[in-house]
Amino acid sequence: MDNKYDIAIIGTGPAGLSAAINSKIRNKSIILFGIRDLSNKLVKAPKINNYLGFYDFTGQQLKDQFQKHIDYMNIDIVTEKINAVYAMGSYFTLMVNEKMYEAKSVIIATGMEHTKSLKGEEEFLGRGVGYCATCDAPLYRGKTVTIIGYNKEAEEEANYVAELTNKLYYVPMYEGNYSIKENIEIVKDKPVEIRGEDRVKDIVMKNKDIATDGVFILKDSVAPNQLVPGIEMQNGHIKVDIDMKTNIQGCFAAGDCVGKPYQYIKAAGQGQIAALNAVAYLDSLK
Repeated sequence: MDNKYDIAIIGTGPAGLSAAINSKIRNKSIILFGIRDLSNKLVKAPKINNYLGFYDFTGQQLKDQFQKHIDYMNIDIVTEKINAVYAMGSYFTLMVNEKMYEAKSVIIATGMEHTKSLKGEEEFLGRGVGYCATCDAPLYRGKTVTIIGYNKEAEEEANYVAELTNKLYYVPMYEGNYSIKENIEIVKDKPVEIRGEDRVKDIVMKNKDIATDGVFILKDSVAPNQLVPGIEMQNGHIKVDIDMKTNIQGCFAAGDCVGKPYQYIKAAGQGQIAALNAVAYLDSLK
């Protein structure tokens, strides 16, 4: 499989799907990263009346239409999680654990992560705090690790990391049945603060403290400035111009991650604008 593409799109909400469709229409080679079940938030909408042409729709019905469209266009979704995007000058490197992809341009459409950072999270990032447990697990061989999981996918990472660590605590931030190994201790408690000196020493929970060498926080998406080093932010969103261009040449962004209003039709429109301008950027390179 060739890991080099014209346009890499990260996110499978309305912005990412719209960007993918419009890039494909213009005969660009694309790779789309996201969840195969499309936008989780979309299905929760009980009634949609503000999406032109699709009135009195539920979120599920609109999602089904999106799915039919990308299926018709033969667009596949790669469910691998992108951990970092590095601008290399004339191309971008997208890191997935031990694997990497290359693209001449990138469209960020990751939506908004509405969970606030923990106290100490940003302070200890890279010094015991991380967002990809499988990437950094070898650093914690024989040590104690705590994983805070916001979704079921986090359980897979916990099971993998447990093979290397001496002790693993799993803090689920969701309800349900947990498919994790017997040697993992489940902690049903609320994380409050990550503490340490030069590195992480412990995590303060609402009801107790846990001594730990590392903390992995596994959310649906990471903050854009952690995903794309050097990207310019404004009021918690990616700063873009009217063409959806970021401050990094060849990198575009669209949808909720660039600001309010958080509306499906606005995201889809911005996804199209991002794609058209990514195509124009690629054509300018020739």
